[in-house]
Amino acid sequence: MKSSSRRDFLTTTAAALPFSLAAAARGADPSPFRLAVTTDEIDDDLTVALDFLRRFGLKHCEIRQLWGRYNTSWPLPKIRYARNLLDDAGIQLAILDTSFFKVKLPRMDTVDGSQSLREQWDLLKRAFERADVLGTDLIRVFGFMHAKGGQPDEAAYPRIYDLIEEATERAAKAGFRLALENVADSYVATAAHSAKLLNAVRSPALGLTWDPNNSARAGDPEPFPAGYNSLDSKRILHVHVRDYRRQADGPVEWCGVGDGEFDHVGQLRALQRDGYGGSVSLETHFTINGSKAKASEHSLKGLLKAVAQV
Repeated sequence: MKSSSRRDFLTTTAAALPFSLAAAARGADPSPFRLAVTTDEIDDDLTVALDFLRRFGLKHCEIRQLWGRYNTSWPLPKIRYARNLLDDAGIQLAILDTSFFKVKLPRMDTVDGSQSLREQWDLLKRAFERADVLGTDLIRVFGFMHAKGGQPDEAAYPRIYDLIEEATERAAKAGFRLALENVADSYVATAAHSAKLLNAVRSPALGLTWDPNNSARAGDPEPFPAGYNSLDSKRILHVHVRDYRRQADGPVEWCGVGDGEFDHVGQLRALQRDGYGGSVSLETHFTINGSKAKASEHSLKGLLKAVAQV
């Protein structure tokens, strides 16, 4: 089912960057990961986002929303148009983002719960179709949500793992892999939750979108190195980066890469040490003077500085 057509990117020069940063952007750095940016963290217009990526010489991107709508809500002709834009820009899709299982755990003893689960399976099928068109076998998913600010119900985990295993089987049969992202207010929010998930669902078609910053926001006191070291690194399929500052009270505050507390150099070195071959994708999550593009540029330059030290 997967499309095998992938155009190699012809390296462009990030002329405005110092040589070492331009070399990192061109892929000259020896580290094994690939750099990407979530396109709607730059602009909802894919053409604008791709121009940004080309300016920095990046070869990969992550797609969540396109032109103001989740990719899974667009009809396939629009997705084929997006694929043409990617090909024309020489940029490959690293992972397709979905909101699959980013819902409350459906109750199967109610009509609404049964309908909710059917809608999730329909969403996964649409993700398969769109990932195929866009040229990736990797799909971002979640592990169900609980009440905001609350604690997960431990009794719910067996059913959650069963449903994730079923989703993984469906993905494997169709030729795809699922990269489940840890996120606050989810049943899989921290490194500890992620480690338990991987132990419960052992299929090679399931791995992680490891987001250490989300782990911190969910209350993890040390997402790196302790949190990362608790994970099976071979099952990390995708990595999100941004930065955060812990507040005296309340949730962490997102900020530019290099402006906060997270040890990006240490995390990147650990990924390199462990043979990570996936993408490291910037998910900016803040703005500068209301501009997503300015914030993404600021964070990308911080990330490139970290890469240059690996």
